[in-house]
Amino acid sequence: MPDTKRPLVILMADDDEDDRQLALEAMRESRVLNELRFVKDGFELMQYLRREGEFEDPANSPTPGIILLDLNMPRKDGREALAEIKADPALRRTPVVILTTSKAEQDMLRGYDLGAASYITKPVTFEGLVDLMRALGHYWVEFVELPNHGH
Repeated sequence: MPDTKRPLVILMADDDEDDRQLALEAMRESRVLNELRFVKDGFELMQYLRREGEFEDPANSPTPGIILLDLNMPRKDGREALAEIKADPALRRTPVVILTTSKAEQDMLRGYDLGAASYITKPVTFEGLVDLMRALGHYWVEFVELPNHGH
């Protein structure tokens, strides 16, 4: 039976340029065939998801199968964006994985209360990030059944 799994579009919201670059390199190194897209803060994340502004064209802003969300960002932080995503019937089914440096218990509890699918503390080494990207790719592509987006 042929493999019908398509590469998953992963949308990462993170204001740190170095973290975004490391995530991209880790994704390539992990050899998982996912497409990684980036936004710089919660405001851009919501624009992307709602196809507003520079993200209007679906060809340049494909619907993500999963969102990797940093908590501490300018303009609109990850907590605010997560609350908006989960309150929006058109967006709430998209899994959101919090990927942050915060190890605060209250951040973890609040993330789950707001509807995050997972809470992961950013690895401190590049090798750890490669392993994480590989695991995320395999888990969300191989094991999790996600609804088809009609976009």
